[in-house]
Amino acid sequence: MANALVWITGASGGIGQALIRTVPWPGTRVIGISRRPPAGAEHLSADLADPSEWGIVGSSFSHELAGFDGERAAFIHAGGTLDPIGFAGEVDTGAYTENVLLNSAAPQVLGHLFLAAAARVPAAGTARHLVMLTSGAAKSVYPGWSSYGAAKAAVDRWVRNVGAEQSIRGGVQVLAVAPGTVDTEMQAELRATSPEDFPNRQKFLDLHAAGKLTDADVVARDMWRLLDAGLENGSVVDLRNLPAAQPS
Repeated sequence: MANALVWITGASGGIGQALIRTVPWPGTRVIGISRRPPAGAEHLSADLADPSEWGIVGSSFSHELAGFDGERAAFIHAGGTLDPIGFAGEVDTGAYTENVLLNSAAPQVLGHLFLAAAARVPAAGTARHLVMLTSGAAKSVYPGWSSYGAAKAAVDRWVRNVGAEQSIRGGVQVLAVAPGTVDTEMQAELRATSPEDFPNRQKFLDLHAAGKLTDADVVARDMWRLLDAGLENGSVVDLRNLPAAQPS
């Protein structure tokens, strides 16, 4: 049996793929949850914008954790979408609904399913972690990102509440991590968006031109080290506010 068991959503690209590349624990079994097969991990196929497929993920949690006795079990929810970028009431309703389901509802339901399964891990010494990706958009106003920003605010509040609950009983470490501006396909999508749909576009063009986008692998390594940083349960962390990692 693997020494550590990790599920990662959004595993086929961006930060999810970087998390797979940088797993720090030897002997880790990684299950990538995505529509397309991810490199470097087992593939659990699921479209998380479709609520009928959330149970696929929940069943994997329950099945794999029922007899797990390794040192660590973790679920990192890195999946998400910006589409459709544009003003509420103007964008396609079907795409807007999928955005709300994927970004707002799926994190809460999948997190709930992981906590329920993690409560049944038989080994008392197994460390259990639940990490949600959040964003500065949870606190800042970005016209064109109504559903995305609302979703990240919901993630932050969910993590704070559930972290408090797990401190009372359950014992799963629950965190939300804002990675900052990361050099991924999502940033390229922003730069290609019309300023009519996303008036703040120039900010991201300027960051890219100035070379101020963070490498995804650097972000992923910082996320992994947070799990051993002794943070209060329910913490919402902005990686841009952390001290740089010291060379070993």
